[in-house]
Amino acid sequence: MTSLNPSRARCRCILTRSCVRSRASTGGTSPRILDVGCGTGGNLEMLSEFGAVEGVDVSHDAVEFCRARGVAPVRQAAAEELPYNDESFDLVTGFDVIEHLDDDVAGLREMRRVLRPGGRVMLIVPAFMWLWGVQDDVSHHRRRYRLPELRQAVERAGFRIERASYANITFFVPTLLGRVFMRLTGLRPASESNINVAVLNGVLGRILGAESWWLQRMSFPFGVSIVCVARRD
Repeated sequence: MTSLNPSRARCRCILTRSCVRSRASTGGTSPRILDVGCGTGGNLEMLSEFGAVEGVDVSHDAVEFCRARGVAPVRQAAAEELPYNDESFDLVTGFDVIEHLDDDVAGLREMRRVLRPGGRVMLIVPAFMWLWGVQDDVSHHRRRYRLPELRQAVERAGFRIERASYANITFFVPTLLGRVFMRLTGLRPASESNINVAVLNGVLGRILGAESWWLQRMSFPFGVSIVCVARRD
């Protein structure tokens, strides 16, 4: 998982926190949560608010960084070969993960394997191949998704989709204009990680908070990302 600029990281955190809170178990036992592709552990602390969280990542350096931080137990493994027993977790998260996989359905099936019946997977993936940019190359993405394509992959893996929508609508127009500008001018920054969105953090937080509220109640017709929650029956 690659690093994000502060605005994009804040966006994902707000949307993720809202969705996880609405889907996490409300029963008496603390749910077990697995963050696949946890990277340097940016989401582990947030996820620990909702249950007993563990992480897994293919990168040795990322895993060692997580272990040094001591936020949660972390193992090194590929998403297609998770080192956990069948039916071990109540919630599996894959934030910006399956777009890296040669076989995304295989990765999703492995996530399903480690979920208990009734458990859920939550995914965030980048949207629209025509929004492909420098950061996709730097991050070694294999694809960006349209909503029907993600739905098909998730259902082929054996899940029943509960919620799927485009998201990060706030960044859609700036991202689109940036892609058009780069294609017209031929200018390509070395990375997009340091491209700042010209919105004050406080205002941005309120905008994204409103988006996460609406995302629980309606589907967006476009966005920079797709959020999907699916259930293992």
